[in-house]
Amino acid sequence: MPLILTEEQEMLKESAQRFLDEKAPVAALRKLRDERSEEGFSRALWKEMGEMGWAGILVDEAHGGSGFGFVGAGVLAEEMGRTLTASPFLSTSILAATALNKFAGDAMKAEYLPKIAAADLVMALAVDEGRKHGPANTAMKAEKSGNGFRLSGSKTFVADGHVADRIIVAARTAGAPGEEAGLSLFLVDAKAKGIARTRTIMVDSRNAARVDFDNVAVTGEDLIGEIDNGHMALEGVLSAGRAGLAAELSGSAQQAFEMTTTYLKERTQFGKVIGSFQALQHRAAHLYCEIELVKSVTLKALQDLDIAFGMAAVTCALAKAKAGEVAKLASQEAVQMHGGIGMTDEYDIGLYMKRIRVAQEMFGDSAYHADRIARLRGY
Repeated sequence: MPLILTEEQEMLKESAQRFLDEKAPVAALRKLRDERSEEGFSRALWKEMGEMGWAGILVDEAHGGSGFGFVGAGVLAEEMGRTLTASPFLSTSILAATALNKFAGDAMKAEYLPKIAAADLVMALAVDEGRKHGPANTAMKAEKSGNGFRLSGSKTFVADGHVADRIIVAARTAGAPGEEAGLSLFLVDAKAKGIARTRTIMVDSRNAARVDFDNVAVTGEDLIGEIDNGHMALEGVLSAGRAGLAAELSGSAQQAFEMTTTYLKERTQFGKVIGSFQALQHRAAHLYCEIELVKSVTLKALQDLDIAFGMAAVTCALAKAKAGEVAKLASQEAVQMHGGIGMTDEYDIGLYMKRIRVAQEMFGDSAYHADRIARLRGY
């Protein structure tokens, strides 16, 4: 399949650029940061995204969505990366929508997908329990209790977990930490008895949460996918999230690069525009080539999710690894080529660096995915 956008996808990209430049510029993130917004995003903006069909980008038309597919979701994520848009798009419109679309029963789909499409609901995915990403290391217990289960344990780094209405939780119904078998996914009411949420203000001015579960009751109807065999579903959801993050990182890298090249054409030193210095030209050229590679592999991962969802794990891992590395390089080069002012809060470059470093770690950094690709390939 050609690594280019269709006419409809190009139109979506152009409309997203116009909308986000007007409604969610970097200044909007600064405002949320300076006001120390408890939610970490604008509810009004999220509602507008619902009205435009963005919140339901992965929701089929039968449930009120636009059904634009993963490439469409990636187009939006990339443009949000350009403006550092803070929203529950990743946690709700990509992660939760994928979990429900691909693995939930009809009743659960009918109840929640229309609410996601209308931006009436915020959902979060609770996976990790330590400082590093590792789904198989889940230790949180889901112990059998009558016709249901009792959840006990803690989750960390839950994006939008502090404001989520529902949380998709990975818990262990069998086996031991480190084993893929024995994991199950549950959809839990975030206000259920026994749940305690502690908001964490991240370095990128977004919000996440630590979520503690103390004997929280769930039923068989709250199960997503198969009991004890939730690892496959979880990895499918995470693949979608990784591709979405790769698209966001690609957008952030592109914008950081454009800001830097603009500065190189304007800043003078020793009576010359610094963009004329060969050393800086070489660095810019190298970065440009790397960004183009990221755009290609990210689009390929999104296309694979649309065409063969269950076979997209390798390309999604590759996209996440490459996008994280290149976006990090783009932000570092941007700061260095801006000189001393690149370290000041007056310029936006530092905001891009912070968001990129957080997104790079989320759902596995480049080292994690290099190991993952090797394992998937049988090494």
